[in-house]
Parts: sequence; C-alpha cells; structure tokens
Amino acid sequence: MTMTWMTPIWMTRIWKTTWAALGFMTASGLLGGDGSARAQEVTLTVHHFLSAKAVNQAKMIEPWAESITEASGGRIAFEIFPSMTMGGSPPELYQQVRDGVADIVWTVLGYTPGVFPHAEVFNLPSVHSGSALVTNLAIQDLMDGPLAVDFEQVHPLLVHVHSGQALHTVGTSVRSIEDARGLKLRVPSRSGTWMIEAMGAEPVGMPVPDVPQAMSQGVLDGAFLPFEVALPLRLIDIAKYHTELAGGHRFGTTTFLLAMNQERYESLPDDLRAIIDDHSGEALARMAGEAWDAVEPRVMALAEARGNEIMHLDAEQSAPFLDAFRVTEERWLAEMAEKGIDGAALLAAAKEAVARHAPEAPGGVIGASE
Repeated sequence: MTMTWMTPIWMTRIWKTTWAALGFMTASGLLGGDGSARAQEVTLTVHHFLSAKAVNQAKMIEPWAESITEASGGRIAFEIFPSMTMGGSPPELYQQVRDGVADIVWTVLGYTPGVFPHAEVFNLPSVHSGSALVTNLAIQDLMDGPLAVDFEQVHPLLVHVHSGQALHTVGTSVRSIEDARGLKLRVPSRSGTWMIEAMGAEPVGMPVPDVPQAMSQGVLDGAFLPFEVALPLRLIDIAKYHTELAGGHRFGTTTFLLAMNQERYESLPDDLRAIIDDHSGEALARMAGEAWDAVEPRVMALAEARGNEIMHLDAEQSAPFLDAFRVTEERWLAEMAEKGIDGAALLAAAKEAVARHAPEAPGGVIGASE
C-alpha cells in the first residue's frame, strides 16, 4: 500500500526532530538518569536554499542563532539546513514554514507570487537606493502598518533586502541605456522584467545557479545581481563590465523573508518568545543590512583587481534609466489598483521611509543619496 500522505519532507521532519531532540538532550545532560527532563529545551530548525557559506547563513542566520542561544542560556538551540536539505524546492519554503514542516525558513518573497503584494513595493527600482541597511530599516517602519497583512499566516522575524542589483555584462560596456538595448539580460524579479522591457532589453528568466554557464555560452549578455552573489557564482571572472547608477544607486533589489511557524512561535514560553522578539525586527534588520553592505565594496575591489571595468554612471547618464524605473513604477501602480490596493499611498510611504533612513547609508560606499 502506498502512503501518499507522507511526503519525503515530512519524513525528514520526523526523523530530524526526533533524533535532534534526543541527541541534544543526551549530550547536554538535560535528561536525568531516569530519562526525565531536567530543563526545558527548544530546538528550532532553519531551512533555506543557499549554501552554508553564503552571506545569509554565515553573516546573518548563524550569528543571530548564536545570540539567541546565548541569551536563553542554552534553552533555545538551532539546526540549520542549507541548500534545501530538508527537501522540496525553493518556491515551497513559504509553504513549509506556514504548515510547520520547518520551524523557520529564509526565502525570497518573489518565489510565491501574489502572496506578498504590499511588500513587493521595496523591489521597485525607484524605491531602493542601493543600501541594504537603509531599505531594511525602511521596511521595519512599515511592518506594523501597511505590510502587516502580507504576513498574517506566519510570524515574520525579518523582512529585508540585499544591497541591490548591479548590471554585469560579458562583452558590452553599458554606459548608457542605448548600450543596453537588445541585450539578453537575466530577470531579477517580476518588476525586474518590467524594468528590462522598459530599457529596451530582452528579459530572460532562469535560476541563479544557471547564470554563469548561460553568460559563458552567450545565452545571456548579462545579469542583474548584487556583487555578493557575483562572487560565489564567479561572475566577476566571466563578466568584464559592471554598471551602477549615480550615487551608487542600483537597479532595484530582492526582498527576503525570515519567518517562523506561527503555532511554533506561540507554543514557546513567554520568556523565550521575548528573547526571540528582542533579537528580531529592527535589531536584526540593522545587522543584516550592515553585513550585506559590507560585502559589496570588497567584491567590487576584487573585480577591479581582475582587470574588470566598473562603470559608475553620472547623473546625466543615469537619467534615461530612471525614466525606465518610472515606467516600471506606473505598471506596478496599475496592477495594484486592479487588486484594490492603494499602491500610491504604499509607494509614497516606502519612499519616505527610505529617505528618512538615507543618512545611515555607509558613506562613500553604496547607497549615498544624490
């Protein structure tokens, strides 16, 4: 008889939870000689789609988890499962945390189109200036307001962005929008597709791991990615040209979610929930923003050391790209109106929040406002 209700993900969940709990309690002496528990212990699983060496785990998830374990006196422990090792595919991560397959996941909002229509405003290239720190803090300002409706089925620990997409090209030095016309460019997001079309280029959708081979073989002329992703993908060895706009502004960004299963969160004792709360939200947004922003200039320096050319366009060169950004914005506003969402008010609030935090951008690196 085939037991179709027990998927590999659930089997992984059962095996992991049982053995992790027993192993931890035995090793830490939480089980007495008679097998009774001597102290409360919580082990939370964290599932994501990147490698263990990626910035999201090495610079954000691991330090965050360690700080919570320390603050709880060891009562909260974490098991991190990178590279989808709990099973499933990246677009399933939100469903996994919503349904309790994983306690916590880190995912891309765009992997589940239509679920986060309000938070999508921060993907727009006319909103994100180029600093993860600035946009992260701006998102926090709106989390208890217009963004809250997007996260009613989970407990959001952090909604954040990376430092923004630069344009990496193989054989074309993009110094003007005319240089970009007709190029086949990898799509960074749904709104990124609209941006590329408004630039007169051709959007090509594909998973990030496929980008290096596609660029090497001429399937792609370029891709919109942050430098921190370009390094592990070895794009700085493949692409010879890199473009960002005046003032370090980027071509939009990607919005991520670190979320916890709502029932799992509510099941914790009050004092442990308080510790999670104290290490989430704004404090985590700041840590993540600083980590992402710190990586960008280091990778840019590595690219230049390899002989690559990094174009920092001036205001005049950037203006036509900003016109394409406005076209993208108008298309998004029209779609929000069809959904009955006041996109204009949301867009204004997002821009105001970004402008409010702009002075906190890393000076002279990225994100400096014009």
